[in-house]
Amino acid sequence: MDELEVLFEDNHLIAVNKKSGQIVQGDKTGDVPLSELVAGFLKIKYEKPGDAFIGVIHRIDRPVSGVVLFAKTSKGLSKMNELFRLRTIQKTYWALVEGKVAEKEGVLVHYLNKNEEKNRSKALKEPKEGYLRCELKFKVVSVLDNYTLLEVDPLTGRHHQIRVQLSAMNWPIKGDVKYGARRGNTDRSICLHARKLQFEHPIKKELVSIVAEIPKSWPK
Repeated sequence: MDELEVLFEDNHLIAVNKKSGQIVQGDKTGDVPLSELVAGFLKIKYEKPGDAFIGVIHRIDRPVSGVVLFAKTSKGLSKMNELFRLRTIQKTYWALVEGKVAEKEGVLVHYLNKNEEKNRSKALKEPKEGYLRCELKFKVVSVLDNYTLLEVDPLTGRHHQIRVQLSAMNWPIKGDVKYGARRGNTDRSICLHARKLQFEHPIKKELVSIVAEIPKSWPK
């Protein structure tokens, strides 16, 4: 079984640092999803005679790494689903983009349309029928020789939103050839990382802040 990096666990929830390339939930590829790995981990850890309950609360794209939160109980699942539905979860990403970003921080607003057939989105600066408004906040974390590390807070939850909005600014994410990167990463990852999840625990009512370290493969 693949080794899991567990970031947080209590009676109701478990969070892990997803590796790029892993799928969160089963799909047509037939690859073993992260949800099954976590269920297997819990079964062994707690010596469960049957299968461990694991509820998928949210997903991040296959080439993206970082924090993924699962529910260990049906109560935890329903309550966390409600928090995500109400958008009271604070999600923070780190993105390593090509080139140097001049602005230290800002807000990006675009209008996005998803092409289901090609599984990609297109972003426009101006409103257009069939396009949905999307918005994110960004700030520069550090500037490297050929890249800029951005902290990104998506304020809406559109398909490939961060990837397509940064690309629309001519800041493609390293490795993301689908959205304009010059070349792919050798491991087929993209340098987008779900850095942090912060929320009020739906049962304990305590503030939970879960942080995942970026992959060691990223340029420093």
